[in-house]
Amino acid sequence: MTLPIMKYDAVIVGGGGAGLRAALQLSDAGIKTVVLSKVFPTRSHTAAAQGGISASLGNSDEDNWHWHMYDTVKGSDWLGDQDAIEFMCRQAVDAVVELEHFGMPFDRLENGKIYQRPFGGHMAEFGKKPVRRACAVADRTGHAMLHALYQRNVKANTHFLVEWMALDLIRNDNGDVVGITALEMETGDVYIIQAKAVLFATGGAGRIYQSSTNAFINTGDGIGITLRAGLPVEDMEFWQFHPTGLAGAGVLITEGVRGEGGYLLNCNGERFMERYAPTAKDLASRDVVSRAMQVEINEGRGCGKNKDYVMLKLDHLGKDVIDQRLPGIREISIQFLGIDPVKEPIPVVPTCHYMMGGIPTNYKGEVVVPRGKDMEAVVNGFYAAGECACASVHGANRLGTNSLLDLVVFGKSAGNSMIEYIKSHGNEYKELPSNAGDFTVERLNKLNARTSGESVADVRAEMQKIMQQHAGVFRTQSVLEDGIKKIKEVYKRSQNMFIKDKSKVFNTARVEALELMNTIEVAVATMICAEARKESRGAQAREDYPERNDELFMKHTLYYNDGRGLVYKEVHNTPLTVDYIKPAKRVY
Repeated sequence: MTLPIMKYDAVIVGGGGAGLRAALQLSDAGIKTVVLSKVFPTRSHTAAAQGGISASLGNSDEDNWHWHMYDTVKGSDWLGDQDAIEFMCRQAVDAVVELEHFGMPFDRLENGKIYQRPFGGHMAEFGKKPVRRACAVADRTGHAMLHALYQRNVKANTHFLVEWMALDLIRNDNGDVVGITALEMETGDVYIIQAKAVLFATGGAGRIYQSSTNAFINTGDGIGITLRAGLPVEDMEFWQFHPTGLAGAGVLITEGVRGEGGYLLNCNGERFMERYAPTAKDLASRDVVSRAMQVEINEGRGCGKNKDYVMLKLDHLGKDVIDQRLPGIREISIQFLGIDPVKEPIPVVPTCHYMMGGIPTNYKGEVVVPRGKDMEAVVNGFYAAGECACASVHGANRLGTNSLLDLVVFGKSAGNSMIEYIKSHGNEYKELPSNAGDFTVERLNKLNARTSGESVADVRAEMQKIMQQHAGVFRTQSVLEDGIKKIKEVYKRSQNMFIKDKSKVFNTARVEALELMNTIEVAVATMICAEARKESRGAQAREDYPERNDELFMKHTLYYNDGRGLVYKEVHNTPLTVDYIKPAKRVY
């Protein structure tokens, strides 16, 4: 073993909302905790979340967690685990109040209570009418949350390793996770970080697509590392396409625009959502709105010279409302397109936004995998939370504002599980295997030794093009089969990538190559899982299988990258304390 070793009780990979919430729980309990982040924590992608965090506070409309739970199960198209969904929705009010006490500056009603706005798929009385449930900080809710959590971690003396990248998991002979290998970008040095418990909170992987609302750092690192460690990932076929990405740029235009009263128009000036979702209209769930928009475009009712987008109208709200509730949206529209939404509509298209699948966990944040007859055996010392995890609360489709809730509820839950695990094992570290770090060193040496081969930029561009064309909003058997063939060819090319710059200090070329090794794993998993699921459910829209098939496919997909293929496990249809919400036709 040649790599230098650092030791911490708890290692958290990822400095976004889930990682920071878990770290706070651990540091406050006196656990020696370190957070690794590729960027400064307040630059994490959580900052891009705009519209709000859901909780049934009932500050503007009558509301309760039972309705929130029903909406989330329905939104998931009955693929969400109902025990985890109940846990999240019951915890929501306390989670938001806790954030308020941390100093998160929520917008206020005149009576001083937290302001709430309507959001897609959130309804009162078990789906009968829209309800105001999204607690917002104008259109910068994630930004405010991230800063509040970071400040609390500074107070709690959490240790941060900024501009560090996790490379691989270290598991002992029993399969327990005992640490990670990591790259310090500034020096190019690689370390072993030994730990009693490791949490992945690495976020999404939207950069597998050409058009994405995701930041360039969202490269699926947690997924790639997990697959290389011989563990499966869950439900990777389900990718949410946000209805309103800025046409030509992909930048997110929050659903909060429609929550405040904005609406979509086709080239005929028609409010077309009334045809697709007569009750919820523009506030139907995201997959429903995205498909409706794509149908309008496909059938020739799109706007612009190429008829390839629709319009989002909000000028009728007035300058005061827009400046107070949606200032960031006005700024984005002016900066990127030169369009002032106070005066004219914004051109928008469905854009890859969120990964519903991820590392399989339970609602305690423990990573669970098949072992013998047990389909959910706990991997000792390994935890996951946030977008990289699959609890599964979002199932086949996530409701807007449930993502920020997911981060804080399961970040805290995973933190509590880690505290319990660490304390129950005393002060001893489990021994590192004799070959710890060898796999990472071998990977890096191969990359450094190559003097010719595939360009990282070319491989990435080809991957994104294939994913956009073969695993988009609508999918068919022939398109997916062709996509599998093509993405496997790109995967082979990725094994032969080389970089011209061999230096150590801040070598961004090396970092991008290592990121792409993770991203391509996500792309292959997505394509294979999508082809195997021969039904339409949530974000998986198969034109050749237009109906949901509960008999064959109300189950989670588990994907291994080591030749084991796909394994399936049952959806948790038993909530913690309430009655099972039975499957029904999903209409809005």
